[in-house]
Amino acid sequence: MVCGGYIVGCLSTHVPPHRVVSNSISNMLVSSRLHCISLNQTYYTKGIWIPFVSFGSLHHLRLEQGSLSRTISPQNRKEQQKFTVSASVTVPLVNEEVEKVRLQKGQTWSVHKFGGTCVGNSERIRNVADIIIQDQSERKLVVVSAMSKVTDMMYDLIYKAQSRNDNYIVALDAVLEKHTSTARELLDGDDLSIFLSRLHQDISDLKSMLQAIYIAGHVTESFSDFVVGHGELWSAQILAALVRKSGRNCKWMDTREVLVVNPVSSNQVDPDFLESEKRLEDWYSRNSAETIIATGFIASTPQNIPTTLKRDGSDFSAAIMGALVKARQVTIWTDVDGVYSADPRKVSEAVILQKLSYQEAWEMSYFGANVLHPRTIIPVMRDDIPIVIRNIFNLSAPGTVICRSTAGEDEDDLGLETPVKGFATIDNLALINVEGTGMAGVPGTASAIFGAVKDVGANVIMISQASSEHSVCFAVPEKEVKAVEKALKSRFQQALHAGRISQVAVLPDCSILATVGQKMASTPGVSATLFNALAKANINIRAIAQGCSEYNITVVVKREDCVRALRAVHSRFYLSRTTISMGIIGPGLIGATLLDQLRDQAAILKEKFNIDLRVMGVTGTRKMVLSDTGIDLATWRDLLSEKGENADLKKFVQHVHENHFIPNTVLVDCTADTDIATNYHHWLLRGIHVITPNKKANSGPLDQYLKLRALQRKSYTHYFYEATVGAGLPIITTLKDLLQTGDKILLIEGIFSGTLSYIFNNFKGTSSFSDVVKEAKEKGYTEPDPRDDLSGTDVARKVIILARECGLNLELADISVENLVPESLRTCSSVEEFLEKLPQFDQDMARKKQEAEDAGEVLRYVGVVDVVNQKGTVKLQSYKKDNAFAQLSGSDNIIAFKTERYNEDLLIVRGPGAGAAVTAGGVFSDILRLASYLGAPS
Repeated sequence: MVCGGYIVGCLSTHVPPHRVVSNSISNMLVSSRLHCISLNQTYYTKGIWIPFVSFGSLHHLRLEQGSLSRTISPQNRKEQQKFTVSASVTVPLVNEEVEKVRLQKGQTWSVHKFGGTCVGNSERIRNVADIIIQDQSERKLVVVSAMSKVTDMMYDLIYKAQSRNDNYIVALDAVLEKHTSTARELLDGDDLSIFLSRLHQDISDLKSMLQAIYIAGHVTESFSDFVVGHGELWSAQILAALVRKSGRNCKWMDTREVLVVNPVSSNQVDPDFLESEKRLEDWYSRNSAETIIATGFIASTPQNIPTTLKRDGSDFSAAIMGALVKARQVTIWTDVDGVYSADPRKVSEAVILQKLSYQEAWEMSYFGANVLHPRTIIPVMRDDIPIVIRNIFNLSAPGTVICRSTAGEDEDDLGLETPVKGFATIDNLALINVEGTGMAGVPGTASAIFGAVKDVGANVIMISQASSEHSVCFAVPEKEVKAVEKALKSRFQQALHAGRISQVAVLPDCSILATVGQKMASTPGVSATLFNALAKANINIRAIAQGCSEYNITVVVKREDCVRALRAVHSRFYLSRTTISMGIIGPGLIGATLLDQLRDQAAILKEKFNIDLRVMGVTGTRKMVLSDTGIDLATWRDLLSEKGENADLKKFVQHVHENHFIPNTVLVDCTADTDIATNYHHWLLRGIHVITPNKKANSGPLDQYLKLRALQRKSYTHYFYEATVGAGLPIITTLKDLLQTGDKILLIEGIFSGTLSYIFNNFKGTSSFSDVVKEAKEKGYTEPDPRDDLSGTDVARKVIILARECGLNLELADISVENLVPESLRTCSSVEEFLEKLPQFDQDMARKKQEAEDAGEVLRYVGVVDVVNQKGTVKLQSYKKDNAFAQLSGSDNIIAFKTERYNEDLLIVRGPGAGAAVTAGGVFSDILRLASYLGAPS
């Protein structure tokens, strides 16, 4: 038969494709699918016997002249002769007298696997050789991948040839150049000459094969596997030669001569351990060495047809070889320090796990963690051989040990008491829900569902069924969901029409989050902790599954929520018990003081109370500074002034809430800005907690306030505002405690303004009212414009806040306010003008002071919430000198609660009610209250 201008001789037996060594035929290739030999000789004049080597064994091929015909070569369109060639294979007898070296198995062997990145260039190959040489094991078996990118280059060769792209020749030359230059940098003398000779012969053979693929426009799987596997052959030979240069007894192994696998699907093979063991012992009897460099990824079928071990094949090769020699351990060398508790690209504070059980590694691998392919673990489990994941670029890192865990074994020494080892996710899934009352108690329903799924070749990732049997839901890859939906609707067409099945529904855009840990099985409350973390991060769970082994809890969430969900659960189990992302809005006097207080206290909170507060952003009106891991609070001022970017509130909130690994977010509004306050409702809807001393939201329009409080009550987000009344004094919390414990508020009366408290505490003797106001302004007690304090509006806002807490639906306009700013001075164009004209009214205030003194009283500016009569007032009132309100000093506030329980003796809260330090302290208290609500220890 003719194949692209080549004479093809049909074999009388199965012969794998390989390079044929012959004195008379330089290039001979065998098609494993056709079991034919392709020869680039055009004719033979007589029958001949040709010796050739197949996987280390000598065979003979007999070629005989056949019948003549004509064919046209695609290359030069010239006529060529065709001969049918018959062939037979003979296996010469092995000399049994040759002494064989027996393979000694057991603890003396250590197995190493180096991936493509590890042997990516000459420098890295030299580093690998050093690691091998320094290993003190008596015997070493090293499995090596192709050089970095070479496997992709080989697949590209096949694709180009199959597509009849002439550039496959250029691409093949690039492969040749890559390995030639690498060999020249590492080898010399005979070692270099021998390797380059083999390399050029291999390239010549590949060129012939690719030419045949080019002509046919088609390639079989075995042809493809044969071509692709050359990368491992070359890297193994280079590394073996380099190790031999150090004087070590080292040989390289073509694992196609040893590893036998049975294909079970298009992307999976099962190793034949018995046959592989026999072949290994036979190979070792002829090639005994202290160090063996073996090719990863490639193997043979029982018919000696080359194949590959498919995805992560080199890891699989190492595990199989470790099992065959009963190794002490198998070390997988990679470019990471070990197995992470979560994907570090999604969770920046993921930690390296020191130890994993086989089951934990298996579960995490299945759900997409970059550990090992699940099948890699199977060979070593039988003999309890540990797998160690190490970083070739960080030899000081101990890596992760994967082994069989024993009952009662302690967790790895991470200083973390968590039964959960790790988290993994799978994206791009769809959830299919089949439900109906006609499903309950009907045998075979589940079989019919999954039979339909099997018929379309879809892969089911997760299954969940209601105990009522009314519904079954399962997850499949999104690319397969349309076929599955169609198959199910076809299978249950009659049941859907009759109403026994109500729907076959598809929920697209899903992701799976898997929580894995062997000790979860013996630890109550893991599920509760997991779901609580998701709830607090405002994550909705679409489906749940857990096996009876309890090693894994799987939840399905929206794809857009997946990263946030992953960060939420990882934070809950692996970070400080309560980790909070904070954004500070308004680094003015109060905001700056708060940041300094956080700086001074952060380490203590983390060490003693397990509260980890991370300030991820600070924004003012013009500039903002952001951080992915937390701003250094010792330098926040410099960062804001020197490296701050233009302020953008939307970007700021987005960053603080979503662009990091922490699930709990709080925005702290330290401004008095009405526009900022209008965002609270939207932030709470997004699952962002809000803390503020800003009174504008709680004293603003009643409908907006009621909407805000209703949202707070029904959501898992918190809104704290203690510092809106009384700065750092516990006014709001005291009032809430009274109401929540069933007490009834009758009256609240208080001096709520620290500024006005200072003014009237010092308005005595011969001091004029205007002088006291000027003094208060000079000492920083007043607003920049003292009229803002004297107008009583600030006190009225505090009265409104307390009234609404008591259940009174009052607007700011409903509060009766005595304005201390003379009417004619309210329109002054400047503060200076106001202060200049204020002495004109000193006589009026002096008269009021004198009247109070004559009655044995003092003047105080107070706010009153009359709950019984449902009204609020702000006024100047006189009190007896023995009254608690008359005995204040400085800028102290005082608030008296009259309730059913505290009727005769009032409940009084007194203390400093103004100043940046105490106001910031009140905000800080709310932050710690939030931490307590989120799970921090009391």
